[in-house]
Amino acid sequence: MIRLNHAWLGLPGLLVLAACGGPPPPQNTAVIVQPPPTVEAAPAAAPMPPPPPHAELVPPPPPGGPPSVWQPGHWEYTGEPGQSWRWMGGQYVQAPPGETTWVPGRWSQQPSGGWVWLDGHWA
Repeated sequence: MIRLNHAWLGLPGLLVLAACGGPPPPQNTAVIVQPPPTVEAAPAAAPMPPPPPHAELVPPPPPGGPPSVWQPGHWEYTGEPGQSWRWMGGQYVQAPPGETTWVPGRWSQQPSGGWVWLDGHWA
């Protein structure tokens, strides 16, 4: 009969435990940054057309600055009783690189009959 030393019987169990006792595997952490949702403002709507535009004297452009273009004034609908419209005076606007043409904003009549302001933009 073969005699086994009892110490050798526990060896396989110790080897398994030793293999499990190592440091945990490294975890990859991903950071995902999402920009906040943009809230687009509803276009300014008016139930009637704006008054005729004001005549504006266009001043000379600011000296020594970057190229700029005159952005004409326009009426803004306030919806306030007694003063539904407010004149927004024109101003010089710095042209973005490569852009030279400013398309002015305008009021546009909608099929429903109301009027909506369409912002000016560079073209």
